[in-house]
Amino acid sequence: MKKLLVIIPCYNEEDSIEALLKQLQALNLSPKWHLEIAVVNDCSKDKTLEKVAPFNIHLIDLPINLGIGGAVQSGLKFAYANNFDFAVQMDGDGQHPPQELIKLLNASETTAANLIIGSRFIEKTGFQSSFIRRIGINYFHILNKIFTGKSIYDSTSGFRLFDKKAIALTVKNYPDEYPEPETLVLFAKAGLKIHETPVIMAARMAGESSINSTASVYYCFKVTLAMFFTFIRKIQ
Repeated sequence: MKKLLVIIPCYNEEDSIEALLKQLQALNLSPKWHLEIAVVNDCSKDKTLEKVAPFNIHLIDLPINLGIGGAVQSGLKFAYANNFDFAVQMDGDGQHPPQELIKLLNASETTAANLIIGSRFIEKTGFQSSFIRRIGINYFHILNKIFTGKSIYDSTSGFRLFDKKAIALTVKNYPDEYPEPETLVLFAKAGLKIHETPVIMAARMAGESSINSTASVYYCFKVTLAMFFTFIRKIQ
């Protein structure tokens, strides 16, 4: 049996986390998988903790706000310390329907890739994000091809499956802000196999994205620099 940890980084997800956890716990996986859930509460100011408390899951309650990168890495460090075979990163806002997790697991078995990315843009079904964000995602597709030699169409996707080798790499190396595009450069440099598989995503259940149209230019500039410096630096 393979141990699978679903990592859900949360910041103010009181309106969506309860439904997401119920759907995950009702998920019918093959008996070969043993699924556990870890919610990483990144100093939420709402009732996220109260919503999570009744569930029989792992709760990582961070003492300070670390941002998305730090929250995800905290979950990956937990997976590494507890000898999980695989870990899945899944948003707490409901954009990643739990039933789509099965597609990531199937892709892992057929490709033996170290990192599986759930992509909106291969079959172009389901929620496709805003026009402004799609422009940015296309830009990162080009940038990733330059830095990694790979065509990754949804490089900002936060719906990802890590195997043991990928988990081990993230324990020492993981970006603190907007980590998804940057980590693809990191994984490619380390010789890890990356595979993208189509999934259907949904619009977020509640709340707003931290990356709005005003912040998009700053986001692209900052992540471009981060990807470049990851590309040129030596991996420890």
